[in-house]
Amino acid sequence: MDNGKLSRIIEAMKAEDMYQMIITDPVSIFYLTNAWILPGERMLALYINVDGETELFVNKLFPQSKDLGVHITYFDDIEDGVEIMSRVVAKDKVIGIDKTWPARFLLRLQELGAGSKFVNGSLIVDKVRQIKDEKEIELMRISSRINDEVMAELVQWANKGLTEKELNAKCREIYKAHGCEGVSFDPITAYAAGAADPHHVTDDSVGKRGDCVLLDIGGFKDNYASDMTRTFFLGEVSDKAREVYEIVKEAERRGIEAAKPGNRMMDVDLACRNYIEEMGYGEYFTHRTGHSCGLEDHEWGDVSSVNEAIIQVGQCFSVEPGIYLPDEGIGVRIEDLVIITEDGCEVLNSYPKDLTVLPFED
Repeated sequence: MDNGKLSRIIEAMKAEDMYQMIITDPVSIFYLTNAWILPGERMLALYINVDGETELFVNKLFPQSKDLGVHITYFDDIEDGVEIMSRVVAKDKVIGIDKTWPARFLLRLQELGAGSKFVNGSLIVDKVRQIKDEKEIELMRISSRINDEVMAELVQWANKGLTEKELNAKCREIYKAHGCEGVSFDPITAYAAGAADPHHVTDDSVGKRGDCVLLDIGGFKDNYASDMTRTFFLGEVSDKAREVYEIVKEAERRGIEAAKPGNRMMDVDLACRNYIEEMGYGEYFTHRTGHSCGLEDHEWGDVSSVNEAIIQVGQCFSVEPGIYLPDEGIGVRIEDLVIITEDGCEVLNSYPKDLTVLPFED
């Protein structure tokens, strides 16, 4: 058990007058115990309370071979795991529950009369996870450095006549060669009309001269995610596409400049959004500017025009404005991850952002 992280969670629980909590998200359990337990449909739960009592409840199908620093109670498939866990739950105290815990387990716990009141406890863990410690920051740096290298290799295949699906497969192959555990999300490898769809699902399209190529990619290295987007052009670039590209590039620069402690998350979004609107493309920037990142590619805490949360040192999030013109087959997004420092932010990606036209033969 990571006692430093546990202490931060307990202090936050005290501040919210929450005596006890059941953490069931496998990612959050890994965050505290350094053990990946993926239970499928079976119950997995880490009980903690503000007195420092902890207990992990695990099905016998998932025996732990190392000391996790927490007492483990095992149960099997013919036992009622929720009932076993309920024995340690204080019946007269508020209890926090993970927002993703299946209703079948929560309803059973309620039937057993455990806890005086049930509340969403996820926000406490989410906020603690949002602030990365030095070890996590270094792992994020390493993951992003690899992402730069993957992008440099992948772009060499973007003008080779591969379909979007083939380019996607090539991306996964490159991550594997770089020692990553896998991709942190399904890579977006899109040409033209696909690039103009912000969350395009890869298909059998092949790029042609003048097309933009949008590569939104990320991988897991030592359990930490990377995420970066770059946009390129095949053979030539139209004046309109060039204009859009330069606007997005400047918008991202302004967003990164606003990413500093004391500002609000919405200030980063508005730095990007206001400039794009000023340049006449506001209606074509159709998503928030970013999201938090860490053990998951999308963690709690977004960079949106309505998020008034104050930016804090140690946060990691993406800055990724975009402009999408589906009728013209133009889609441009530029994305980097940043870590908030005492006086601003550290950009984790170093892959170039200058407009690049790839050689292309018809």
